[in-house]
Amino acid sequence: MTYLTRAVWLLSLISLFTDLASEMLYPVMPLYLQSIGFSVFFIGLLEGLAEAVAGLSKGYFGQWSDRLGRRVPFVQWGYGLSAFSKPMLAVLATPLWVLLARTLDRLGKGLRTGARDALLSDETTPADRGKVFGFHRSMDTLGAVFGPLAALAWLAAHPGQYRPLFLWAFLPGALAVGITFALRERRAVPSGRPVMPFWASFRYWRQAPPAYRKVVGALLVFALFNSADAFLLLLARQRGVSATGVIGLYVLYNFTYVLSAWPLGHLADRLGPRRLLVGGLLIFAVVYGGVALAQGPWVFAGFFALYGLYAAATEGVSKAWVSTLCAPADTGAALGTLGGLSSLAALGASTSAGLLWQWGGPALPFGLAAAVALGVAAFLARR
Repeated sequence: MTYLTRAVWLLSLISLFTDLASEMLYPVMPLYLQSIGFSVFFIGLLEGLAEAVAGLSKGYFGQWSDRLGRRVPFVQWGYGLSAFSKPMLAVLATPLWVLLARTLDRLGKGLRTGARDALLSDETTPADRGKVFGFHRSMDTLGAVFGPLAALAWLAAHPGQYRPLFLWAFLPGALAVGITFALRERRAVPSGRPVMPFWASFRYWRQAPPAYRKVVGALLVFALFNSADAFLLLLARQRGVSATGVIGLYVLYNFTYVLSAWPLGHLADRLGPRRLLVGGLLIFAVVYGGVALAQGPWVFAGFFALYGLYAAATEGVSKAWVSTLCAPADTGAALGTLGGLSSLAALGASTSAGLLWQWGGPALPFGLAAAVALGVAAFLARR
């Protein structure tokens, strides 16, 4: 497996430990926020705003990385900010402080994402691109298995004590930052274009090839209705699943993702990423349509396992596909723009999902998202 180069392994390990830190907290966060009095709407708004910060910064820092022809400093600073934000959540539980901590975490994600994905793309050939991105997503999500398991073990021994988890999460995050210093810069060809202002970071869209705009445009329509996973966790809790059971469902989702991301990356190289992506969107429609009516932990377990298959068939595969639709010198901007605009769409998706939930119940936002996923799948299948 010569495509698993030193850089691919290092970036995958960095993502593993960072996700371990983040995912110790992610399934706990909505439960924690509800326990201190935050509404479903505020939780959706918080997640949406945090993702919007990541969105604005992904495109900006992605094209800045292209301009300099450098990747590693963006990776180092991005993972550093995310690690620093974790213990902040243990200090205060006020809305503004939680928002600040989540914003720093997502700013770190925006800083590193375009450069990291460009580094991965630089390590691939067209025949191996799906496998490399699939392997990276598998390693990343392996951290998302260990993280909730660590949270589950802590809460089993210390029920209701959420805050110490935010301190413990700093340790794997700091380890990930340490590994970034083992990365070697593989200088890309500088794009030669000036760095655009922060508010103009998505200008790449105007110069992007038509095929890029068509595929990314369809993905953005889907993202506008794909709310944060926190809503799935809140729904399971509302339908009677225990707090530890909710974390267990999240572990199951990530474990399914780990087992399937790499094989599906191989399948994407064999069949083409379009077919995998369409299949993933169809699975999403089944999950979101089903959970709107689901009752009982075992039914939710089946849907969360399917949800892991959806994520494995779309997240790494979509990046692999989009990286083939741009010039090599524009990879950071192209992938950063995809991630950035998707994160901005998440602001609308999560905020509107919270409003729709409070207005018409959970079946309304979940059913609407399922219908949109079917439409986007049909559009991409005809492309």
